[in-house]
Amino acid sequence: MGIDFRPPVATRVPATVPPLRVAVVGAGGWGEQHARVFTDRTDTELVAVVGRDPGRTAARAEAYGTTPYTDLDAMVATARPDLVTVSLPNEAHFAPTLQLLRHGVPLLVEKPLVFDLDEADTLLAEAERRGVFFAIDLNHRYAEPVLRAKQLLDAGELGDVVFVTWRFGGEPNFGTSPHANLIETQVHGFDLLEHLCGPIVSVTAQAYDGARPGVFTTVAVALELASGGVGTFLGTYDSSYAYPDSQRIEVNGTTGRLVVEDTVRRLVVSRPGEEVAQVWQAGYFDDEARSFHTTFDRHVDAVLAALREGREPPVHARAGRRALELAHAVARSGQEGVRVRTEPVSPPA
Repeated sequence: MGIDFRPPVATRVPATVPPLRVAVVGAGGWGEQHARVFTDRTDTELVAVVGRDPGRTAARAEAYGTTPYTDLDAMVATARPDLVTVSLPNEAHFAPTLQLLRHGVPLLVEKPLVFDLDEADTLLAEAERRGVFFAIDLNHRYAEPVLRAKQLLDAGELGDVVFVTWRFGGEPNFGTSPHANLIETQVHGFDLLEHLCGPIVSVTAQAYDGARPGVFTTVAVALELASGGVGTFLGTYDSSYAYPDSQRIEVNGTTGRLVVEDTVRRLVVSRPGEEVAQVWQAGYFDDEARSFHTTFDRHVDAVLAALREGREPPVHARAGRRALELAHAVARSGQEGVRVRTEPVSPPA
């Protein structure tokens, strides 16, 4: 199970296809992961780094041997990228993404898509109208334990899903939204639970703002799945990534249970009545599989294959819109004290 791509340890060989020209928009911390990935590969050429701060942008571009820009339009016209990736501050995604979509260039954007559903619909409609390749980096899908969990569930190895659990928490990344935890961080939980177990059709939430009044730093949610199963969801900014088990997924089915620990750390599969479990964890030399950052490398591998073959992205930006829809439903449930229906519907064209 899993996939064959192992970028940090694979033998470096010449590309068998013309390298794709890639521009990275964003000179921040995760933007450096974008620059690293497209510089490391032999089938891509990093042709630009775009940032808002001229000094920081120039330093990043120099470090990765490419050209700095502070103007998106000038970059597109001059660098002529085959793909643009966007990694900007969480609440600054909408305008640059729309600007790039109007240029018609293929995009891979970071989560969250945006914070506002109307803005999400505007972006998706623009991409649809122009036929633009529009991917979002929900990279948790590409962690080895998650890939293996997905295969087990798709093969029916756990039977019918009875209940699921998601827990994820660490240091805060505050912006201006009172729901940053839900929209910026727990996007991965909404996406992964539906990716693994199918649609979530209702949510009932309790939220906590005691640490920062008016900002909902911890939320607990009861979930209803379309399959008939139920779930619990805990997302928090009142915790630490230094704590063991800061991220955990449990799926309990009629014929087995799986647990994913800390996204990339371990997968444990258990069977009813059996006291010996099956465990996947990275071997001694397999640093790639235990690294969170290389989940992005794996996703990029799939993105580039789809782009070259003229297929839809492996994780379309629609998934970002769906995660945002669920986050808004949870926020409403917590604020109004009501159960909110969340059956997925197609966004307006």
